[in-house]
Amino acid sequence: MTRLDEASTAGGLDPAAAQIAGPAGSSGPRTLILESREVPLGGVRAMVVHRSLPQRELPLVGAWCFLDRFGPQATRMRVEPHPHIGLQTVTWPYAGDVRHRDSVGSDVVVRRGALNLMTSGAGIAHSEYSVGEEAAPLDALQLWVALPESRRHGPPAFEQHAVLPEVALTAIAGADGTATVVLGELAGTSSPASTYTPIVGAELRIPPGATVRVPLHPAWEHALISVEGEAEISGSAAGPDSASSAALDTSHLLYLGLAREDVLIASPSGATLFLIGGEPFEDDIVMWWNFVGRSHEEIVEARDAWEAEASIGSPADRFGRVVDHGAERIPAPPLPAVRLTRRRRRL
Repeated sequence: MTRLDEASTAGGLDPAAAQIAGPAGSSGPRTLILESREVPLGGVRAMVVHRSLPQRELPLVGAWCFLDRFGPQATRMRVEPHPHIGLQTVTWPYAGDVRHRDSVGSDVVVRRGALNLMTSGAGIAHSEYSVGEEAAPLDALQLWVALPESRRHGPPAFEQHAVLPEVALTAIAGADGTATVVLGELAGTSSPASTYTPIVGAELRIPPGATVRVPLHPAWEHALISVEGEAEISGSAAGPDSASSAALDTSHLLYLGLAREDVLIASPSGATLFLIGGEPFEDDIVMWWNFVGRSHEEIVEARDAWEAEASIGSPADRFGRVVDHGAERIPAPPLPAVRLTRRRRRL
């Protein structure tokens, strides 16, 4: 799945929400609840997503620059070919089968339990269709990771990983929890997926009545969302933020800041959460539509390249042709009448 535009049938960031986000961050632990936005997607999809990132106050968490929750809902997805630059798309499904096709030749079904990771590099195009013609249950997280300077100009790629490592989350009370390391590294255990910055993305499962300890990298910033159930998050008794706690439900993101070695998560009825984090990102970034770049001019160049490849007979140099697709595609929206402006972290 991809990031989808909330204002049109195009895929990507709302063009009106163009931004530049910087690496500045808090100097220590935070316990900050941020509300997810309900975003209706127009056109034939008639879908609703809950967008947790970017936030006006928090454009990035490490290299993570975007986080949507699709569902749970019954719908039929049909997203025509559209482009990306400068990022990785991370798709983590919970329900529903979606066919992913892209311009590096991938043609796979996205389903529960498998990580689907697309690295755009300098340019890639892809499409996503529900499997079947009728509306069906669909639920997934889709995230973007900003690529660093060392990788963002490189070739595109796609990976699917059906076997991912797990980490036991030691219980303070009740039974141990479990973490699936989807991307990056947690507690010394690494996902097999390709990464280009110090990062973590992990699904956390907390048994009913349990309180578990989740180890964190103290030099990284982190955030949590709840996928299912409610949880209480607090600092470790030995940590710098031991007195602070927060209740987390499926409508909010909890920003944890920096300089934490761990957090405690308790859930009376059981919960599934998703942890994101990483080293504060190295660069300022410009996000617009499906593009992550470093300047207004770079975004304009990418948009012009996508539009120049609109004709089926034209050379498809930068983004390529998506497997088994013809001329169907999502056109780029108009650029704003002003230069893309800087919007920095306010936390």
